[in-house]
Amino acid sequence: MSHEHVSYLELLARGAATEAYDRPVLLARASGAGPEALADLEEAKQLALRVRAELEGRRRREAELSALFATAHDLAGLRDLDAVLRAIVQRARSLLGTEVAYLSLNDPTAGDTYMRVTEGSVSARFQQLRLGMGEGLGGLVAQTARPYVTDDYFHDARFQHTRTIDTAVRDEGLVAILGVPLSLGSQVIGVLFAADRRARVFEREQVALLGSFAAHAAVAIDTANLLAETRSALAELERANDIIREHSGVIERASEVHDRLSELVLHGGGVHDVAHAVSEVLGGTVAFTEEGAGSARRAGGHAVREGDDWVAAVSAGGETLGALVLHGQPDLDPVDQRTLERAALVTSLLLLARRSAGEAEQRVRGELLDDLLDAPDRDRRLLRERAARLRTDSEAPHVVLAARIDRAPGGAADSDAGRRESADRQRLWSAASHLAATRHGLASARDGGTVLLLPLGPGESAADLARQTARTLGGTLREPVTVGASAPVRTFLDRPDQVAVAYGEARRCLDALVLLHRSGQGAAAEDLGFLGLLLADGRDIDGFVGRTIGQVVDYDRRRGTELVRTLDAYFAGGMSPARTKDALHVHVNTVAQRLERVGRLLGPDWQSPARALEIQLALRLHAMSAAVAR
Repeated sequence: MSHEHVSYLELLARGAATEAYDRPVLLARASGAGPEALADLEEAKQLALRVRAELEGRRRREAELSALFATAHDLAGLRDLDAVLRAIVQRARSLLGTEVAYLSLNDPTAGDTYMRVTEGSVSARFQQLRLGMGEGLGGLVAQTARPYVTDDYFHDARFQHTRTIDTAVRDEGLVAILGVPLSLGSQVIGVLFAADRRARVFEREQVALLGSFAAHAAVAIDTANLLAETRSALAELERANDIIREHSGVIERASEVHDRLSELVLHGGGVHDVAHAVSEVLGGTVAFTEEGAGSARRAGGHAVREGDDWVAAVSAGGETLGALVLHGQPDLDPVDQRTLERAALVTSLLLLARRSAGEAEQRVRGELLDDLLDAPDRDRRLLRERAARLRTDSEAPHVVLAARIDRAPGGAADSDAGRRESADRQRLWSAASHLAATRHGLASARDGGTVLLLPLGPGESAADLARQTARTLGGTLREPVTVGASAPVRTFLDRPDQVAVAYGEARRCLDALVLLHRSGQGAAAEDLGFLGLLLADGRDIDGFVGRTIGQVVDYDRRRGTELVRTLDAYFAGGMSPARTKDALHVHVNTVAQRLERVGRLLGPDWQSPARALEIQLALRLHAMSAAVAR
């Protein structure tokens, strides 16, 4: 063996670089070796380079296989699908030394493959890409279950180029792409890609390596999916057990609420007792409302969800009486819904029973008031007993009130108008009876409206009571109710005839309000000035004078002034200050000062026509009273 051949063996042994294999040829040529020796040496060099390339390939394949087995081992240890997919693309990029690696999964429903995980990608458009079967390189791999490779994607006519795919690939800047199928048996579940942003030839060994890795990756994906499905099944089983336990508790709660509701009904419980019992069982807050049944009214007795609340209509015989509303429990199972519905049914029974008792009491109250109005000569002892049973305090001052719904004339047919008036009278009587019961008074339907006999509260006047009654009844009926009030009557059971007289006064006051276009208001005679004086049966002259010019009279009495005399002269002189000063024999400035004082006492509108008329009438009545007193 020549010295040169030994040199090549040494180069192979130490793994020298390719350039080092030219050195023996160069040295031989420099030493003057002949052509035959140089040719022999060149042949030895080529043989040594082939041996070196084979050794390098073996070492590379050994490293790749070692990395492949290590990767397969690592994948086998992963359990979470997302972690498995991320590890697959990271190892694929590392194995092939590419700039980008990515993985798509097939969507059988949509019939395409969609980008699932990327590594090294910078384009959002690319990361959200979907490829139809047969479209682009990836769609072709997914459709044929065969690997495809290109060193220049945009100039490769084998692939079906689409605007969407080419735009995304161009955004990412990819040029060379290798795609291999992720297969389980004959089923393709996705595609694994390795790609560079420059032209590159993927060698056969690299295609085979990525294909082998894809086979391991598909098994790892399938294992992770199976584990996920197993975990999901276990979770479903656990949820089913929870539901069974929860339903068992719900059934126990339903039994408990049934027992409690039965006990409440037997012991005379009320609507709010039912709401409280159901609140404790369902864990929220249940309230009864006379309004707001909403969609529950149309649900045929079923509880319905409205926002975060549950509503069960309380109804009987097609009439909606209200609703039970459950707050604080947006999610109810069917058993709890039926519990709420059962409570609504019990509530409707209690309301019907209470209504029956209330209507009976209303009839009794109406009958007592009818006797006071129509037969005041009845046995007073029996009247007292009946009033006592109704908890009516006959010793307290009472006011008789006449109430009526006054509608504007309409164009309805006579029969329709008659039915509407009848319905109005019934609704008004029902609302007035309820008000009378709450205030320990009496109410009866009469003369197309309602009459009430109500006690006065501390510091309350007849006018105050009339206004409050108009507001209460109007609010209940949701339309204007006009109310006229009498002067207070005392100890009406000692003199029952007072009630009929007071009712006449209240009726006249009611009619006056309508004539004055004050429908929907409440007032007593004292509110209507001199008109009230004419309407009042007792003709309270002193009260009218006091309300109209009492402050001026009191001022004269305290100060010794002559404001009343000045007012008399002022009106007698046609409201002329000049004629007033002549009648009084004072300076015109004195008249002006006195009238200014009157204005401060009576208010700035004292010279308006209506006020001036009342003031003149009060001055006449005051003068007449003074003359009688003398």
